[in-house]
Parts: sequence; structure tokens; C-alpha cells
Amino acid sequence: MEFTRRETLALGAGAALMTVLPFRANAAAEDVINEFTGGAAVADGGVDLTAPEIAENGNTVPVSVSAEGASAILVLAAGNPTPGVATFNFGPLAGSQSASTRIRLAGTQDVIAVAKLADGSFARASKTVKVTIGGCGG
Repeated sequence: MEFTRRETLALGAGAALMTVLPFRANAAAEDVINEFTGGAAVADGGVDLTAPEIAENGNTVPVSVSAEGASAILVLAAGNPTPGVATFNFGPLAGSQSASTRIRLAGTQDVIAVAKLADGSFARASKTVKVTIGGCGG
């Protein structure tokens, strides 16, 4: 099979794009985190994130988060086309600062939870979930 110069350039551009896309997905997640935190420093730990290690189907992946003393918790899927999944807000009368939901994952990726604590600081936890069948059109 012979390729024309135009086809070779198109294949090269496609290959270059495929190597850059994962970096942009992670950058989008970092942009959402910076918007949530206002650019403040985020400490590791302080948030309990429960998600399966392996998800058979990316359409319904159970996730639960909790953070003692949190006023809000942001949940992100770093590899999804739109990384922001959910934001849970807790008022002063909340019995506990925890939430559970099912999310959709496009493929194997990190699930990230960022909590805004009552003192104004931020805490973070992440977990890698391996998806065998993608949920966002995969």
C-alpha cells in the first residue's frame, strides 16, 4: 500500500493529536479544580473516596465521598470529555458530610474528589478506576 504525501501528513498529525489529548484532559480537570478552589493550595488526604478498582461497565460506576467538616465536595473524572461530575454542598444542619452517586466514565482514568473544609482549606483524594467497557460512547 502506498501513501501520498497528504495522507502521510494526515496520519502524522493524527498520531501527534492522540499523544496530546490525554494531557489536555488532565489540564481540563486541573482548570476545574482551580476554579473550585480559587487557586488555593490543596492538601492530599482528609477526603475519603470510595470507588471500585475495576469497573465492568463505565456507564454506572458507584462512587462515594466523605470529608469531616466539609462545606462542599467536588467530584471529577479526569479523563472524561467534561471532567466535572458533581458538586455536593453541605449546610450547617447536615448530619454528615458524605454523598454517594453513580458516575459515567469514558475509560480507565482517575476519579478525583476535592473538599472545601469549614476552615477554608482544601483537601484532595484520587483513585484510579480501570474500566473494561467505556461509558461515554466507548
